[in-house]
Amino acid sequence: MTQSGHRAYLNDPHLNRYDAPKSEAAGTAMKRREFMTLAGGAVAWPSAVFAQPPAMALVGLLTSAQLDDRQLDAIRQGLKDAGYIEGRNLAIKLRSADSHFDRLPALAADLMADPVTAIIALSPPAAVAAKAATKTIPIVFATGADPINLGLVSSLNRPGGNVTGVTFVVNTLGAKRLELLHELVPGAAVIGLLVNPGNPTSESQTKDVQTASRVLGVQPLILNASSEGNIDAVFESAIQQHVNAVIIGADSLFQSRRDQLVGLEARYAIPIIHFLREFADSGGLASYGPSQTEAYRLTGAYTARILKGERPGDLPIQQAAKFEFVINLKTAKALALAVPVHLQQIAEVVE
Repeated sequence: MTQSGHRAYLNDPHLNRYDAPKSEAAGTAMKRREFMTLAGGAVAWPSAVFAQPPAMALVGLLTSAQLDDRQLDAIRQGLKDAGYIEGRNLAIKLRSADSHFDRLPALAADLMADPVTAIIALSPPAAVAAKAATKTIPIVFATGADPINLGLVSSLNRPGGNVTGVTFVVNTLGAKRLELLHELVPGAAVIGLLVNPGNPTSESQTKDVQTASRVLGVQPLILNASSEGNIDAVFESAIQQHVNAVIIGADSLFQSRRDQLVGLEARYAIPIIHFLREFADSGGLASYGPSQTEAYRLTGAYTARILKGERPGDLPIQQAAKFEFVINLKTAKALALAVPVHLQQIAEVVE
């Protein structure tokens, strides 16, 4: 939805409110009063005469995969809280790569061609593509990866340049997910890790889980899926290799295939821990990770500050501090798992 350049003009009822003088004397007196007021520089025009409606801000939204309504609503809420309402003084131009990361540079160029006032980049590949495309248009990212390692900013406190954003520490939680999965399925000897090799964070996620596996005494098996078309085949291969449970690596591809992954969990009766609560809400066994909706709300709020004139390079990188451990008890029962009481006490439970 593009409304760039749209302006609305006020039709002020005060402009024609003065009545004509009823007599020549009255008219002369009125003119004298008007002249004296003007000469004194104290004329008080109705404020609506000079008031201008807020300019329409066009915000580009660059994503690696399609967003669901909850995620979009979180971004809109952050903008709305600061006074930016879609359709009134805000338009959002959404461009999604549909999990094909190679499309992101062209999509970023398309956003600049309009041009947008600011770009919100959701995912590490989207943020990298946006930064490569422009050094002038403000960019606000939301990513679970380290923004310094990605080359997005040089400092967390003073990012510099045209980029700032929100991190929500999703890619460095593989060890914790493995620990929780091991408690849920204590007999699992071989645990798979599903990663997208095309994601720049997959290597760090793999190392994280491999290190934790040695401590717990389990065998990790790396499962690579780079497109939605081979996820099914990867799971079939994992079952043939006697994988007992699976960790889903943090990736926008897997996020966009939530229903497919939850379906595979049910088909093969294999316990899976995911990286966002939306998976557990949809029927996945468990999830551990940050509240993505809270991170996206903060991203919208940061974008609003930039629309109001603050420079992205002066805004410190924010970190979403809300984390969620969710267990779906119905799925646990279907998988014949006895969820330890202490895990139920620390988790948000989906009945």
